[in-house]
Amino acid sequence: MQRTETFFSPAEREQIRQAVAAAESATSGEIATMIVESSGSYREAQTFGAVLLAGFAAVVVAVAFHHVTIWSYIPLVVGLYFPALLLFRAFPRLKLSFVGRRRLHEAVRERALRAFYEKGLYRTREETGILIFISLLERKVWILGDRGINEKIAPNFWGEIAGTLARGLREGKGGEALCRAVAACGVELSRHFPRRPDDTNELQDEILTPDPASG
Repeated sequence: MQRTETFFSPAEREQIRQAVAAAESATSGEIATMIVESSGSYREAQTFGAVLLAGFAAVVVAVAFHHVTIWSYIPLVVGLYFPALLLFRAFPRLKLSFVGRRRLHEAVRERALRAFYEKGLYRTREETGILIFISLLERKVWILGDRGINEKIAPNFWGEIAGTLARGLREGKGGEALCRAVAACGVELSRHFPRRPDDTNELQDEILTPDPASG
């Protein structure tokens, strides 16, 4: 699994920080970016996948040794289950094949919502905080705005920006794609929330990462 600390290079992190600062220079809105390794453990998919893999491998072994009976097959499945489970743990993306699209969608949405409150984005003066949330394992993006933003901008507006950013992540152009997404959010925010003379920077411009306790 890719680590949050190394996914963006130091140069990309600085470019993203500058992109956030530039986007906020024309709006009273506050933009935060956050990256997590995954939005869920998907243990049910991991277990199911390991059982299937162990079952398939047991068939192959039983056929190879010409000893296909229920009394040999079941012990083989049990014996192969734990190596299969270790394989899924070592390569987490394998378990995504056993996770439904709706489950992934909900996991990322719920993790983004939790991050919004954990990082205090709801505490901005005019309720104009916005979170661009990236979940690496799922290669999914969720953009979440506070109440002040949602009163003027429909939440589904951010879907196209999130989709473009997700494609950039999958294509290995995450830093560039995130800078463009930040800029696009800034343009829209400036239309509805122009910068005030007494505006202050209420959220850090650097990429946020999860607290160790929250994962």
